[in-house]
Amino acid sequence: MRKLPLIVVTAWLLCGGLSHARILIGSGEITITPELPVAVSGQFGTRIAKKVESPCIASAVALEKKGPDGALEQAVMVSCDLVAIRDNIQEQMRKKLAPRVPDLDVRKVLLSATHTHTAPVMREGVYNIPKEGVIQPKEYVEFLTDQLATLIETTWNARKPGAVSWGLGHAVVAQNRRRQLNNGTATMYGSTAARNFRNIEGYEDHSVDVLFFWDSQKKLQAMAVNVACPAQEVESRTAVNADYWHETRIALRERYGKDLTVLAWIGAAGDQSPHLMWNKAAEARMLKARGLTRLQEIARRIANGVDEAFLAGKSDLHTDPPFSHRVKDIALPRRIVTDEEYASARKEIASLKEQAAKGRDTGRRQLWHQKTVDRFEDQKTDKLYPMELHAIRIGDTAICTNPFELFTDYGIRMKSWSKATQTFVVQLACTSGYYVATHKAVLGGGYSAIVNSNLVGPEGGNVLVDQTVEEINAMWNR
Repeated sequence: MRKLPLIVVTAWLLCGGLSHARILIGSGEITITPELPVAVSGQFGTRIAKKVESPCIASAVALEKKGPDGALEQAVMVSCDLVAIRDNIQEQMRKKLAPRVPDLDVRKVLLSATHTHTAPVMREGVYNIPKEGVIQPKEYVEFLTDQLATLIETTWNARKPGAVSWGLGHAVVAQNRRRQLNNGTATMYGSTAARNFRNIEGYEDHSVDVLFFWDSQKKLQAMAVNVACPAQEVESRTAVNADYWHETRIALRERYGKDLTVLAWIGAAGDQSPHLMWNKAAEARMLKARGLTRLQEIARRIANGVDEAFLAGKSDLHTDPPFSHRVKDIALPRRIVTDEEYASARKEIASLKEQAAKGRDTGRRQLWHQKTVDRFEDQKTDKLYPMELHAIRIGDTAICTNPFELFTDYGIRMKSWSKATQTFVVQLACTSGYYVATHKAVLGGGYSAIVNSNLVGPEGGNVLVDQTVEEINAMWNR
């Protein structure tokens, strides 16, 4: 598959006022936009994209501190305009990367996704993709991991002394997308104008957490922007699209420099999305008055939130901040499939097969239910879900990762119990783990809180919070 040529890397020069800095920083980005046509991921039906509405980008920031005896700590953080980091993507990238950067511990490299539903499919056999004339998932994965390895190698080799800072802003980007009804049941989305609508189920997090990365001349070169909202405003389109992060990069570069690298991090937002649940007419009227698209409006709000954070970040630069990176393999209790759920899944598969015989594209839904059937047998001997957890301290901030679409309440607990002044929760990292719903959501049911959607349930979510907070706070207890 032909590699696309776009790669931009910032080399941070050693000169001027920060020449004695002990934090080394590199930043850069590379295209992960596929050739066309390509199947795009994130919905149950097969969609073949024949055009690119906005490019998909991978962005990276590399950090290292060195002492007299060599490296003290390392971290390379990469955000990707993808629906998820599918199984084995990170492992394939690390295998390609290891011989190219022998001085980098590849376990200290982590990938995360923005959850755009208009990026390429990365798994074979999930969608009914034509075998001829369309890029196949395995072809895209080969291209993707090549590009990521190239980006990380180049960014790592560009690291030079610099400084970091941080700040907090706010922006209403997401709304809680779970609607509770009078009978106690819940749905993902649905009309709030219906008379049986009772309330929105959960809390919303409107934080815009920002890490700023500066060069030796105190010029801003990169930033990590953490918002609790998956990038799925245009999720049903049949085109390649990075969703709101494309417009956000444009808005931020207009304000902070055309060469700015933007790490796009999604906070705990399994029950949040950019889709409007109420005030739709008023929001549409304001879009028209501003002359903006919905994606541009989201970008405007995030950029304003970054401006708020910049008020604190611009004058509080740290050239020698505390820096620690803990990587731990943990195991969470799986959500158990009950006898009733097993029987229901088998019934649904039979019904979907009948529909497929009549010409409907039900293959993706059949697989979704089949996984529940398979889990019923597997859980007799396998009751734990393994995951890779990263916890990073940079100055007074903490970064923690998980592979899930994690309901917001769990992220709020992590932030509240963390000893860090500011905590960045980054979901959809390292691999793909589905939703983790709260106990309240499981009682309400509906997509995102039913067993098909949850490899890990509320019990596992609680363990994840405890393990994450333990790893974060250990970096302060030292």
